[in-house]
Amino acid sequence: MTSVQTGPAPTGALAGVPVLQLAAVRAGYGRIDVLHGIDLELHQGEVFALLGPNGAGKSTTLAVASGQITPSSGGLLLCGRDVTGVAADALARAGVCLIPEGRGIFPNLTVAENLRMATYTGHSYHDVLDLAFAQFPRLGERRKQTAGTMSGGEQQMLSMARALATEPAVLLIDELSMGLAPIIVEELYEHVRRIAASGLSILIVEQFAHEILGLADRAGIMLHGRLLHTGPPASIAGELSDAYLGADHGAPGATSSPT
Repeated sequence: MTSVQTGPAPTGALAGVPVLQLAAVRAGYGRIDVLHGIDLELHQGEVFALLGPNGAGKSTTLAVASGQITPSSGGLLLCGRDVTGVAADALARAGVCLIPEGRGIFPNLTVAENLRMATYTGHSYHDVLDLAFAQFPRLGERRKQTAGTMSGGEQQMLSMARALATEPAVLLIDELSMGLAPIIVEELYEHVRRIAASGLSILIVEQFAHEILGLADRAGIMLHGRLLHTGPPASIAGELSDAYLGADHGAPGATSSPT
């Protein structure tokens, strides 16, 4: 199995080399491919919005990018280096961090105990807490509270804070807005906007485009496990209605796939 150097996040990519790249990736679950030849590049300091309806293959794409699924063909590259098949924990230590769909927290642990989990990358517990509470002051007020008793928005903040405390090079975000009220989603995306302004490379998946197109540098539309269109958000917006209404239902290999 390929190995990857762990330690500091890979911020020294050569000019023009994508920080993260999926090259002709086919991948899925068991013998069933969900992705059918995905080519996707994320560049230094870029926010890339991956859009599409349920079943398009968006979450599977993030699973490949984070090392949870190994492609059946094609490759995953980090700063130009082939890391196909590298374990998810090794990619995490190398700077690839996933905020999963459904608020990836430990509901039975306190806020502070959840944040302790971020120390696996070698960051001190004190530094993790300081960074998290500086970015999300509300979590400082809840530090002793059991995470599962907080509001959905606060749980999502905790998930984001724990991810950012590792100082990742690449942040993967899956359906940040799921199940949350619009006013909470707006607040969370203000945090994403601030994070993006710091220069972090972000690949973010959303089903509903209006939540993310305003802060993305580039966007892509997925349908039936294929990346159909990529480009500036303004050019993508005009293609979205066709994708969501199923105008591309005749695309080769169309399946009812997991997201």
